Amino acid sequence: MTTGPAPAQLGDRVPAQAVIEELLAVQSRVRPRTTLQRIFGANPLSSESLSWYKGALGEMAVGGILERLGPEWLVLHAVPVGAGSADIDHVLIGPPGVFTLNTKNHSGQSVWVAGRTLMVAGRKTRHLYNYNAAHEAARAAKLLSVAVGAAVEVTGVVVVVEPKSLTIKARPENAAVVSDTQLLRWLSRCPRELGPREVAQIAAAAVHPGTWHRRPVPLGDPLALQQSFHALRLLVVQARRRRAAWALGIPAAGFVVLANGAQLGAAILQGLAGR
Repeated sequence: MTTGPAPAQLGDRVPAQAVIEELLAVQSRVRPRTTLQRIFGANPLSSESLSWYKGALGEMAVGGILERLGPEWLVLHAVPVGAGSADIDHVLIGPPGVFTLNTKNHSGQSVWVAGRTLMVAGRKTRHLYNYNAAHEAARAAKLLSVAVGAAVEVTGVVVVVEPKSLTIKARPENAAVVSDTQLLRWLSRCPRELGPREVAQIAAAAVHPGTWHRRPVPLGDPLALQQSFHALRLLVVQARRRRAAWALGIPAAGFVVLANGAQLGAAILQGLAGR
């Protein structure tokens, strides 16, 4: 994690920490796979956990990219904000200013942007307004301004992870939209707005949980969360590989069904249904 003067508070949070916490909570309620389901590669994730899992992958990918920023930047991840469980995916403070990043994992999908509209695969989203990029930036500006005692401007950014394509038909209003591969180049082209003293002043306020959240809670064990996520990710990858192997071996599986009777055939079909 690329950070500047962050103490052992928000500066120690890891990319996707809040999402991983929610993912693991949801996944803890999922019934363990049967032996047959494991053999046939049933996905260990429920339909509810899958969206959290994809979100975690997206935030982790962007977090890895942000590690390449220089020491003049402060990078915070999964910043708890408000009074509930909401968080800001990434907060950046550096010479070009202050940025809130809202990461969206739309891997393999076409994204189209114009003005206030952002569409994914032809469907409108709320990524730019309401409780997303523009809202996050406005709230962050208000909170940091109070903490610093001076006006702090914040730019909201939607970072689209691994899109099939990203078409900017017209410049988005009140927020920027870039792909993960464009992010560092886009930041490098932003004009310098803050001097070292201003960066340090804003960073000193930003690392304190109380700047962002009305009732800060213990920030958890990032290492333990990462280990649990990586263990789950390994199961997901192994299941995917098993499904691929069985897909290639379907003719042979059909022969086994015919040779060994309907009981075995029903068991195999049940296992495949658990995918």
